[in-house]
Amino acid sequence: MKKKSMIISFLLFFTFVPSLIHAQSDVKCPDVKQLEKTSMKDKEELLKALKEIVPATYQKGEHGEMFSEWEVITALPFPKTAEKKDAVYDEMAKNFCGEAVAEQSWLVRLYFPKWEGKSASALEGQIFIAKDKEDGWFVWFRYH
Repeated sequence: MKKKSMIISFLLFFTFVPSLIHAQSDVKCPDVKQLEKTSMKDKEELLKALKEIVPATYQKGEHGEMFSEWEVITALPFPKTAEKKDAVYDEMAKNFCGEAVAEQSWLVRLYFPKWEGKSASALEGQIFIAKDKEDGWFVWFRYH
């Protein structure tokens, strides 16, 4: 009986756990040909666009209200993050969608004060943003 239950446990473990381990985040890699080249000169434009992008990205679902207040911690083109503490996000962007997309994308790190003292992982958000030639700024990946 013990042997049978161990075999069943073993089979269940290797049937369901790998699918949880290999679950991937929702990455929507943009077509690099559709991306507009941007630079630090576009930062103010991006910051204005975030007023629509952040609510559309975060204020959905059960805890949407907790994301209604936010501040920008970082808004930099990925090439500018390569030698800073944000370099890990640059590597993520390159791994997800390639160097060409990363070079034309921005890292935006956000602080959500309503989560203070409630959830360390929800306190800060990271979104990868690019600018489409026709449709403007958009999020292609939300990390937190």
